[in-house]
Amino acid sequence: MIKKLTLGASIAALTLATGCASILSDSKYPVTINSTPTGANFSVTNEAGLDVHTGVTPDTITLDASDGFFSSATYVIKYQMAGYNEQSFQLKAGMDGWYIGNILFGGLPGLLIIDPATGAMWKLPKTAHVSLQPQTAAAALDGLTIASIDQVPEEEKSQLVRVK
Repeated sequence: MIKKLTLGASIAALTLATGCASILSDSKYPVTINSTPTGANFSVTNEAGLDVHTGVTPDTITLDASDGFFSSATYVIKYQMAGYNEQSFQLKAGMDGWYIGNILFGGLPGLLIIDPATGAMWKLPKTAHVSLQPQTAAAALDGLTIASIDQVPEEEKSQLVRVK
């Protein structure tokens, strides 16, 4: 009889001490950083402005989904590549669907304490992808304009002189 009571009390305590998202989810997630074209340098900065990772696309890094109690993490990823405009991407954690499971299974401790404290109530997207835009050189210097051949009107192409 005592074994049954002990087992029942242990199960009840375990149920009250856990949250759904903490059991079925995680607080850190792998995020694939990618760009078109590949080979871009990137840096990941957190909300405090601190660099948390740098690398070259494609790369997979692990980031925290939480930025504190009941606070989701937000990151800014800056992409740089020669010949392309610098581009930024905001990566923001959203609520994990398993967190809502606390209403049915984890109870108030999971909903109000455990999942918010562990960060398991948040989930990051799996990928951060940007398409980098090529830089266009169109600077006029005393009547000189540098442009790609695609930017020259057809009627002016006959006046072009090849430079070797």
